[in-house]
Amino acid sequence: MQERLQKLIAQAGIASRRAAEEMIKAGYVSVNGEVITELGTKADPAKDHIKVRGKLINLKLENQQQVYILLNKPKGVLSSAADPEGRTLVTDLVKAPGRLHPVGRLDYNTEGLIILTNDGAFTNKVAASKTIPKVYQVKTKGLPTDVAIRKLARGVRLEDGFKTAPAEIKPLKPTDKNGWYEVTLYEGHNQQIRKMFDSVGHSVVKLKRIKIGSITDAGLPIGKSRKLTDAEIKSLGYKKA
Repeated sequence: MQERLQKLIAQAGIASRRAAEEMIKAGYVSVNGEVITELGTKADPAKDHIKVRGKLINLKLENQQQVYILLNKPKGVLSSAADPEGRTLVTDLVKAPGRLHPVGRLDYNTEGLIILTNDGAFTNKVAASKTIPKVYQVKTKGLPTDVAIRKLARGVRLEDGFKTAPAEIKPLKPTDKNGWYEVTLYEGHNQQIRKMFDSVGHSVVKLKRIKIGSITDAGLPIGKSRKLTDAEIKSLGYKKA
């Protein structure tokens, strides 16, 4: 059956669908010896020889074992599949066949849940979703006022010009010097929570993601990982091939 090339590349675990599109436009993909640069081109891996950067991916498509792993990321680990500086990566903390990549990102100093997979289609759907809630525990320097918290919950314009969508912010028990909050977002702008609280004059001193959709960190210590269940994958709105 013919499928779009970017989908096949994602299914082979080589890259996300979006990254696969860039590979196609850059001329890194060929079908039956012909370089393809037009998005939307289709091929049938049962009949066509599909190469990415000169390497045949047909066997990867035939033998691909889809892997979905939940990691409770420690602070000081990079949410990436590669790093020129040689820092510890989230992929270094899990054992799985084949090459994995993170679904979305947690910044270097943030702890908590992140999903690793070799299924590019899954990555594309989950990372782009505006309906999957992501819940964080946030510790702030100082105690923001109720007015400031209501402002953040309504949405604010950050210094980089990004306007945040409404967020759910639940106060937790504070200390004398620090506020504690549970923040739920449906979007994933770079370092969004840190920038939100910076905008009201209270920097974030600790940040941890404790929930993705209905998937929680219960029973999963920092630095440890486990496979997602089929029910959890389905709960994220994804149907496995």
